[in-house]
Amino acid sequence: MFNSDGISEVWQGFTAIGDDPRIILMWLIAGALFYFGIARKKEPLLLIPISMGILLANMPLGVLTSPGGNGEPIGFLRLVHDAGLSTDILPLLIFLGLGAAVDFEPMLSNPKTLLLGAGAQVGVFVALLGAILLGLLSVFDFNLADAASIGIIGGADGPTTIFIGTRMHQIAQQYISADAVSIVGATAVAAYSYMALVPIIQPPIIRLLTTKSERRIRMPYSVRPVSKRTKILFPIITTVVVGVIAFDAIGLVGMLMLGNLIKESGVVPRLTSGVDNLMNMVIVLLGLAVGATMPAAVFLKPETLAIFALGLFAFIASTGAGVLLAKLMNLFSKTPINPMIGAAGVSAVPMAARVVQDMGREEDPQNFLLMHAMGPNVAGVIGTATIAGVLVAIVPTLLR
Repeated sequence: MFNSDGISEVWQGFTAIGDDPRIILMWLIAGALFYFGIARKKEPLLLIPISMGILLANMPLGVLTSPGGNGEPIGFLRLVHDAGLSTDILPLLIFLGLGAAVDFEPMLSNPKTLLLGAGAQVGVFVALLGAILLGLLSVFDFNLADAASIGIIGGADGPTTIFIGTRMHQIAQQYISADAVSIVGATAVAAYSYMALVPIIQPPIIRLLTTKSERRIRMPYSVRPVSKRTKILFPIITTVVVGVIAFDAIGLVGMLMLGNLIKESGVVPRLTSGVDNLMNMVIVLLGLAVGATMPAAVFLKPETLAIFALGLFAFIASTGAGVLLAKLMNLFSKTPINPMIGAAGVSAVPMAARVVQDMGREEDPQNFLLMHAMGPNVAGVIGTATIAGVLVAIVPTLLR
C-alpha cells in the first residue's frame, strides 16, 4: 500500500498534465509521426526515433530532459542531446554512413548534373530571405540565425538541417541572446516530413512546369563508365576543394567523402560493414536527440507553423528551380535532357530520383531515368552541405 507521500508522488504526473495540457497535444503530434513512419513507411528510419523522442521529452515532470544538478542525475535525453548535437558528432556520423551508401558514378559519368544539384538549392535562399523579411516586419521573432536554419530545409537534407540548426542556435546564444530558443526540433521535423512527402509534393510541381513531350524525353539507358581511379580520386579532391573554398562545410563533406572512399576503395570491407552498423545506432540516437528539443513549451508556438510553411515553400522552390534549370540547359545541350531529373537535385536520396523514375515510366513505360536522376540527387547532397558551411561562416560575421 502507498503511504500519503507515495500517493502524492503518483499524482504529480497528473498534476503536471493539468498544469500544461499542451503535453497531450505533443503526444498527438508524436502519434501522427508514428503513423507516417510505421503505417505509411515514410522515412521510418528517423521518424520512428524522432517520434519516440518527442513522446519521451513530453512526459510529465521532464525527468528525461532534466539538466541535473543538486544531487539529481542529468536526464538521458538531455545527455544524448548535449553529447550528440551540441558537438555535431551525430550529424557527422550520419554523413559518414550516407557516404558509404551513395554512388557518385551517375554524377561523375555526366558532370553537368552537378549544375542541376546546385540549381535546386534556390529554395534555401528563398526561405532564408522569407524568414528575414518576416523578422524585419516583426510578424515573427526570427533572427538571422533562425533564418539560416529555416532556409536549409529547402535542401531536403535532414542531417544537414540538424547540423546547421544546432550551429545557428549556438551562434544566436553567442551573438544575440544567451536565452535564444532552439528551433532545431521544428526545422528537423519539417525537413524529414517533407522528405517523406516527396512523392506527394513533387509530381504536381513537375507536371505544372513541363509539357507531356518534355516528360517523355528519353535519355541514353547506359551511362559513361567511370574508372575506379576516378571514383577514388573524387572524394579526395572534393575534400581538398571544399576544405579550401568552404572550410566550414568540411566536417559534413569530409565525412561524406570518407564514407564513400571506404566504399569505393574496396580494400576495407570490414570498415564498410562497420559503418553500416554504426549508422543504424546513430540514427536512433539522432532521432531521440532531435525529439528532446521539442517539449511543448518550445514547439507549440506560432513560429513553428511559420517554419513549416516556409520549409514547404522552400521545398517547392527547390523542385521548381531544378526543373527550370534543366529546361534552360536544354537550349544549349546537344543531347536532350529530360527536365524532370532537375527535380531530383534536392537532397532526398534516393526518393526524389525514384519519383522522377516513376513519373517517366508513367509517360513512357520504356523510359528509364533513375540513373540520370541519381546524378543531381547526390550532387544536391554535396550542394546543401556546402551551402550550410558557407552560412555557418557568414552569419557570425554579419551578427558581430
